[in-house]
Amino acid sequence: MVAAPVLPAPLVPPNTLQWLALTLTEGLGPTRSKRLVEHFGGVAGIFRASLTELEATGLRATSAQSIFTGKSLDLAQQEMVKVAESKADIVALDDPRYPRTLKEIYDPPLVLYVRGSVELLSLPGIAVVGTRHPTPYGVGMAERLACDLCNQGLSIISGLARGVDTAAHRGVINAKGWTVGVMGTGVDEIYPRENKRLAEQILAGGTLISEFAVGTPPTPQNFPIRNRIISGMSVGVLVVEAAEYSGTRITARCALEQSRDVFAVPGNVTNKNAWGPNTLIKQGAKLVATWEDVWEELHADIRQRLSPTPAESSAGQTASLFQGAVLPPHEKKLLAVLKADESMQIDEIVERLENEVSPSEIFAALFELELSGKIKQLPGKNFVKTF
Repeated sequence: MVAAPVLPAPLVPPNTLQWLALTLTEGLGPTRSKRLVEHFGGVAGIFRASLTELEATGLRATSAQSIFTGKSLDLAQQEMVKVAESKADIVALDDPRYPRTLKEIYDPPLVLYVRGSVELLSLPGIAVVGTRHPTPYGVGMAERLACDLCNQGLSIISGLARGVDTAAHRGVINAKGWTVGVMGTGVDEIYPRENKRLAEQILAGGTLISEFAVGTPPTPQNFPIRNRIISGMSVGVLVVEAAEYSGTRITARCALEQSRDVFAVPGNVTNKNAWGPNTLIKQGAKLVATWEDVWEELHADIRQRLSPTPAESSAGQTASLFQGAVLPPHEKKLLAVLKADESMQIDEIVERLENEVSPSEIFAALFELELSGKIKQLPGKNFVKTF
């Protein structure tokens, strides 16, 4: 994993505990809390206010009493112990490490729980989102585009969910780039559980963040809430595959409301997962086939900020796997049979090639092609051609 860029160590604001206390106050959300901060001239002013002054702002009695009596601060102290036990950090809204792009949205989280590299929060990033049930084509495109974009110095932001999110994170890890996983649980609660290994790989050089308290379980209402963070942290959102009623639509809508660029990978019109990206393209989203389609839409100052990387040459090398490499005849025949957007089971492969290639040669060819990255094996001895 490539080391994150070294930035000057910022001073952590002393009022982080007060921001956390606001987050844990019953009946307060990000928007109302921000209005309170503005009313009292800063977060510290809220905790110096009298009960009468707090109630005069329209706060519910329970919320005002929780702040005035110190209950909210006590909860924050207890939460800080849990944060330390989880080896996490708290980045509050006025912390210089807080993502600038996220601070610009209408309702930014008051605090972010962060595990891993806090420095990555300041890097320009592209969000890659999509269905939890992608086709092999969707998995391949998510991995390839995430890999190529991170090679340009961009961080890749996604939600650590099954499907497209997992593929995007994995593509970055394979490229030894930087990725941020935005969670709908506490930062100590990995969901889904099968992504525990993936989360560990992300933390080797990337970041996991959440706005939810330590120990928050995976409840359905939290995942749509966190989607505004995925889009808000990014300079653009890339949709790979999404059905008509996919939660990905929420992220795309948030991106539009936040004035972020929206990109979409076109799909087969007969596939239900193509509905989302194809509809977005009809509505004006930028059609994406390669990383250059995203890169050319980025502001010039963002492109200048990114450090030079060998991405262009590596992209050319990837293409040459198919264009310039001399393959044995049986490997060529096998590649001609396999598709990138539809998996094929081993028995079907043997049946199709039974008059041209022996089973032993097929197994040997599958091994060599998988080893060189030209094909990928899926569960159940299914194979697809990579991009």
